[in-house]
Amino acid sequence: MTVGRLKDIISSGEGYNFHTHTPWCDGHSAPREMALAAIAADISHLGFSPHSPVPVPSPCNMAMTDVPAYFDAITRLRDEFYPGLHVYTGMEVDYLHGLYGPASPEIQDLGLDFAIGSVHFIPRRDGRFVDIDGNFDSFTRKMHDDFGGDIVYVVNTFYEASHRMLELGGFEILGHADKVAQNAGLYHPGLEQEGWYRDLADNFLKAVAESGVIVEINTKVRADKGRFFPHERFWPRLVESGVALMVNSDAHYAEKINASRGEALETLQRYA
Repeated sequence: MTVGRLKDIISSGEGYNFHTHTPWCDGHSAPREMALAAIAADISHLGFSPHSPVPVPSPCNMAMTDVPAYFDAITRLRDEFYPGLHVYTGMEVDYLHGLYGPASPEIQDLGLDFAIGSVHFIPRRDGRFVDIDGNFDSFTRKMHDDFGGDIVYVVNTFYEASHRMLELGGFEILGHADKVAQNAGLYHPGLEQEGWYRDLADNFLKAVAESGVIVEINTKVRADKGRFFPHERFWPRLVESGVALMVNSDAHYAEKINASRGEALETLQRYA
């Protein structure tokens, strides 16, 4: 599916969600449960996006050997629910700086309908990749055990990886653009107000605006953590720059298929 087709879906109405996880990764609801929940929420375009296979150990990512079963399941849903619900086979593809990402042949050869490009892993100084996207207690342990408390290194590397992923391409949707700020901001209070951090975020979003990719507004933790990704303060500039914004729930449970999307869509209307 092209970026243009996705933009057409966004512009046609609010009944979509393109960030939906499955039990093949760290999702908890079967795809059919997700589809039924989407229909109940008046969603007519549903994109599934399990965490992609990666060439490093990860309990949250799907195995490459499970990809055929995933494709078969989504194809069955597409046949069952069409035309009331349009179902798409995607993945949230992890970018591993210098090793793997959405542009890798292993991903490009799958024939996905769409891909979300995201950064969850940061390399240690010895090159081993560490998933920093868990809860804050896990993040704090990893900061101590893997990064020696160097929050500047972790944040800088997150944005360096995000820039490189953007340059390499291979995806249509940018996932939770400033997600590192959630845990890093708790670890280092005031981080997002510091000049060095603001420069990193600003420079990255400038590059995003020039790239032509769609930026998701990720609503997953809005109810629990009180924030969207990217942060709402970036939205006016993204809109002014002509960036296409897509509001996704990043649902891991069927009952969360539309979580906080209404609030994000209503807020976004202020900047339209």
